[in-house]
Amino acid sequence: MSDRLHVWKVRTPEGVAFTHRLASPVLRLAAVAIDWMAVSAAWSAVAAVIALLSLVSVDFAGLVATVSYFVLSQGYRIAAEWMWQGRTIGKRVLRLRVVDERGLRLRFSQVAMRNLLRFVDVLPAAYLVGGVAALASRKGQRLGDLAAGTLVIWEPPETLPDLTLLRSEKFNSLREHPTAVARLRQSVTAAEARAAWQALARRGEMDAEARVRLFAELAEHFRSVTPVPADAVEGVSDEQFVRNVVDVLYLSSR
Repeated sequence: MSDRLHVWKVRTPEGVAFTHRLASPVLRLAAVAIDWMAVSAAWSAVAAVIALLSLVSVDFAGLVATVSYFVLSQGYRIAAEWMWQGRTIGKRVLRLRVVDERGLRLRFSQVAMRNLLRFVDVLPAAYLVGGVAALASRKGQRLGDLAAGTLVIWEPPETLPDLTLLRSEKFNSLREHPTAVARLRQSVTAAEARAAWQALARRGEMDAEARVRLFAELAEHFRSVTPVPADAVEGVSDEQFVRNVVDVLYLSSR
């Protein structure tokens, strides 16, 4: 199987292109197993409390147990993927992440849909329906992913880039806005940060028109990720804004 079958290229509405490595079925199943263990550990504590209800009514305790397990198992996955940028505990351990297939910011509705449809994907057993759908899909999408418009990608260990090109005496206006910085660090993916750094590293190789266009696209993308205070971008060129973003993502967090 060629490497091209393992990667997926997306271009955001701002024109910025990113290449993602699709997660293998083995890694995805391993992440599911880790999440199952996490849910089981939490459920053992909850079940012990629910068991006390059987002293009042066995039927009522059974109903509460059924509803509680559904809320715990699905609520955990939905909450984790929403708060951790498409990651659960299992995905974090194995460096997997759920992303929008069009390169847009992942929406809560997508996270909820892909997880609620998991009940179809697991049928009739051992994720048979989801596995067949993933094998038939060019992007390895199970039914939940197809309905939600999502992908599961693998992010290789990130090697810290050469940051000497960022060190300058220029004032970084973003540092005056810790809330915006925190949102950027939460929302910008490793691939996006790396792409911006690579653009900065190679800017001297570009002709003037291509350089202006590229940094305009990158700046627009980062501004779309999270609101940026007006005084943080006033009088700042697109290229300097991208430099400022990369600075707070890499240097300022060290």
